Amino acid sequence: MSGRDLFCQPRRIRRGAALTLVFASVLVAGAATGSFPESGRKSAAGEARSAVPAGHHEDVARAAEEAMADGKSPMEAAERAVSRSGDRWGAVYSEGEYEEFEEALDGQYTGVGLWARRERDGRIEVTKVADGSPAAGAGIRAGDRLRSIDGETVDGKPVTEVVSLLRGDDKDASAGTAVRLGLGRGTHAWTKTLHRARLSTHSVSVRRLAGGITVIRIAAFTKGSGDVVRTAVRQAPVGAGIILDLRGNSGGLVTEAVTTASAFLDGGLVATYDVDGKQQALHADPGADTTRPLVALVDGGTMSAAELLTGALQDRGRAVVVGSRTFGKGSVQMPSRLPGGSVAELTVGHYRTPSGRSVDGHGITPDLDVAAPGEAAVERAETVLAGVGDAD
Repeated sequence: MSGRDLFCQPRRIRRGAALTLVFASVLVAGAATGSFPESGRKSAAGEARSAVPAGHHEDVARAAEEAMADGKSPMEAAERAVSRSGDRWGAVYSEGEYEEFEEALDGQYTGVGLWARRERDGRIEVTKVADGSPAAGAGIRAGDRLRSIDGETVDGKPVTEVVSLLRGDDKDASAGTAVRLGLGRGTHAWTKTLHRARLSTHSVSVRRLAGGITVIRIAAFTKGSGDVVRTAVRQAPVGAGIILDLRGNSGGLVTEAVTTASAFLDGGLVATYDVDGKQQALHADPGADTTRPLVALVDGGTMSAAELLTGALQDRGRAVVVGSRTFGKGSVQMPSRLPGGSVAELTVGHYRTPSGRSVDGHGITPDLDVAAPGEAAVERAETVLAGVGDAD
């Protein structure tokens, strides 16, 4: 999810934390290896500046428990404990927020179906409307101006705050709840009340360019996205190249990133990661076509699980990486249930590429630096792809 766009937002705005716009980049490394208890769900959140002290989970849980015993908010106490710990990417969620987070990773979210961005003059413009969504049913379309939400003017607000208003808070974020939007189109202004609905995210899109080149864009690694990519690769014209567009992909389920790697790598190492000092490894499945030309397109919005995939393809010489340096988000978080029902996600380790490179705080430098936006970058990737094919 691009930081400029309104999209599926598992991590909601809480007390102004900019982190929460990021797609959460959840590592399910434990589920992949069977090494973790319960759900095994982990999150790659990144760029932690220092190691989190041992017993971090226990300290946060103790703070919540003591607050609960004193009749205070256990969640607020846990948030203060996380803040004091220096865990930059640690976060605390209410029970409802965390359920929403997990649902989003399953490819669903509750909302009205708008994508938007803030223009240079501070106005919020709708960039896309999901088919079949409440916004589409209300006749809202790309290019419309979003002027207000429930009577609150959004001009000049960060997109993170606009997302928070659209999504609602704990009391009104469920399907069926109403949200009143002030809209504009040219000189016409109007107000429309929409009702939030359960919507599906389509995180993978596939299109064919002239000459048979297939462009596979992955917006986030939600449940099932890896299989969609593998199907797209199998259905691509024989011998034709592929552009894997990971721009703006801020992560998701790492098991899905590994499945995606399995579409291009014939087995072997995808990444290593450590949890509390114990190193684990993630491997691709064997059997992929490793001869098909491949270009991975990245930018500063490519994060976490998307960086893990990019690093594997680059280190193993499978793809030419084109674009700009990636974000550098590669620490591992583990969730734990707190007294009162809230959930703390706290940093426990970091992952590395097959060659041992640390992504966290560094990012991945592309093989070819291309600063072109939008379709211009795709065109440059096409040119590179042609060269890769000629070299083969």
